[in-house]
Amino acid sequence: MATTTPDIQRSRRAKSASRPGDRIFSGLSRGSGITLLVIMAAIAGFLTYRAILAISKDSTNFFTTFEWNPAGNPPVFGIAVLAFGTIVSSIIAMLIAVPVAIGIALFISHYAPRKLAKPLAYVVDLLAAVPSIIYGLWGAIFLVPYLDGLNQWLNEYLGWTYVFDKANEGPARSLFTVGILLAIMILPIITNVTREVFLQAPKMHEEAALALGATRWEVIRMSVLPFGRSGIISASMLGLGRALGETMAVAVVLSPSFLISGHLLDPGGGTFAQNIAAKFNEANEYGRDALIASGLVLFVITLLVNGAARWIIGRRKEYSGAAA
Repeated sequence: MATTTPDIQRSRRAKSASRPGDRIFSGLSRGSGITLLVIMAAIAGFLTYRAILAISKDSTNFFTTFEWNPAGNPPVFGIAVLAFGTIVSSIIAMLIAVPVAIGIALFISHYAPRKLAKPLAYVVDLLAAVPSIIYGLWGAIFLVPYLDGLNQWLNEYLGWTYVFDKANEGPARSLFTVGILLAIMILPIITNVTREVFLQAPKMHEEAALALGATRWEVIRMSVLPFGRSGIISASMLGLGRALGETMAVAVVLSPSFLISGHLLDPGGGTFAQNIAAKFNEANEYGRDALIASGLVLFVITLLVNGAARWIIGRRKEYSGAAA
């Protein structure tokens, strides 16, 4: 009887498992995965313990209160403003950064000549390595003053949307400015990952489409973008993770206040990371527990975002496998 393919694969796996190097590598890989899970569990346990200590003494609702005064008598603090600011600024950043990043990645990988593509890719790589405090200083010194004109234009022509209605005068230290700055910061990350995914698109598919008379855009639309869709989602979630947790750049640019306003051009607002950075040094022990409680919420939000991204990618892989 002829040996079947599954039998050959099992035989190869058995031989591979008997080699010392493979056993060592397998043990190290398994140990690394277990260590990562233990570290994540330890972080979650520490944050949960300290958060419970803080929330148990909070005199108001932790999730709906628009104030942060854990040193008061009684203590009053909540995350409503912080959650709103974090989510809104991250959404603005993603709406701006993702389309631009896809366009840059496509230009580098499929449109630009090689002499231009390599230096441009190198510049994008360098932008991803710039420290966040540098972005923050640039945003405070350069971006904020130059956004006054844009804010006035949006207020004049799009003020009827309520979102772009500037109700309070002041410098452009708003969630809208933070969203633009975060978009600039996450743009290199999304571009780098997306570019590498596009470069892995099967060349045979692209050449076949060109041979059938497809234009360059039709090749990208029918061959490159479908292949790189899961990579685009992964890159976007990676950028979103940085946008959610960005600290110093937001702390330098934003004019914090504990008010929720739908007028995105008005100064004020707050994010989890910015609030922790601004309040940690002056906080007493109980105040630090309150900040840790807000950090736990950010930790959970980040886990949910990553979990949703994994689920979307898994669903697309299942759909692609079923279609094949």
